[in-house]
Amino acid sequence: MGSELRVDLLRGADIARHLDALAQLRITVFREFPYLYDGTAEYEAHYLQTYIASPDSLIVMLRDGEQAVGASTSLPLAAAHAEMQAPFQLAGLPLADHHYFGESLLLRAWRGRGLGVRFFEAREAHARELGQAWTTFCAVERPKDHPMRPADYVPNDAFWGRRGYSRDPALQCRMSWLDVGEAAPSEKTLTFWRRRLA
Repeated sequence: MGSELRVDLLRGADIARHLDALAQLRITVFREFPYLYDGTAEYEAHYLQTYIASPDSLIVMLRDGEQAVGASTSLPLAAAHAEMQAPFQLAGLPLADHHYFGESLLLRAWRGRGLGVRFFEAREAHARELGQAWTTFCAVERPKDHPMRPADYVPNDAFWGRRGYSRDPALQCRMSWLDVGEAAPSEKTLTFWRRRLA
């Protein structure tokens, strides 16, 4: 690891220049439990177009020298994928009030250094700049006895709680992707966490 980490704030169309690095981070980090995502560069390029297309999106890119070692994404919920919007619409919660955090990605060697906090701080500040009252994200549900759950796995629930987020079981969406070792994509349930910004 290098001695100097650099944080770049990328917005809207600027994200396109970093598409390959972002795609590789998503494929690498989400391959781990609990997502177990067996991703492809082709799907990632399609998925990330949503962030490129929104002028109010933000990606926090973390580099160690020239290597992209982490990234965190956000955009107004009204600009997010339809699957993310649906539970809020069903609950009668205004999309315009919410800023959606897509993912926080950090390679294993850079974890445990407070960088996750920086990701949240940058995205929450961005949501405030846009005048949005709530921030939200969703996390996949996996059974505690899942056969691929590592013995030392620690969920992020306590960290999210310290950041002021609360899990809302009434807000859930379902998405399909190919798990590591699967022959075909399967549907998963993801539950939303929310925080009202002060």
